[in-house]
Amino acid sequence: MAEETAPLLVKRYASRRLYNTETSDYVTLDDIARFIREGREVQIIDLKSGDDLTRQYLLQIIADHESQGESVLPISVLTDLVRSYTTEFQSVVPQFLQASFEMLRNGQSKMMENFSNPMAAMPGFDAMKAQQEAFTKAMTGGWLGGGQEGEEPASKPEGLDEIKRQLADLQEKLSKMGK
Repeated sequence: MAEETAPLLVKRYASRRLYNTETSDYVTLDDIARFIREGREVQIIDLKSGDDLTRQYLLQIIADHESQGESVLPISVLTDLVRSYTTEFQSVVPQFLQASFEMLRNGQSKMMENFSNPMAAMPGFDAMKAQQEAFTKAMTGGWLGGGQEGEEPASKPEGLDEIKRQLADLQEKLSKMGK
């Protein structure tokens, strides 16, 4: 797992401007969204009161994206979220959502690991690959590069030079016919 790093600390000034304490410059909500997409944890603190405003700003980022037509949350989910604030199940919803997103992240990570070679996850894949390489090497006698890397191919099959010469002659005749 990735090494835990401290969250990026962003301070909100009285003017409502957001200040990145790592780079000593002002940032926007789009910048914060980009940091998060890049895998960075962000914490937003009110400079004067010291209150943690992270939740408020993350909700604002989500609301902005939803209002711009980048809808991720279906109306039924939004309705259920609003409903959960007024029911006794309010305490269950955050844990459920957190567990659901954890499963989603883990599934995406596994999918990306297997994306480069989907067969690698198949049981017995390594043994099958070794058998295929041994078969290829045996069938080609090593002359098609079926041997191990860095290994010289076996000596050329007899007559290979003759075949190359005949092929060159045929190519020459064909080029003369095309003129």
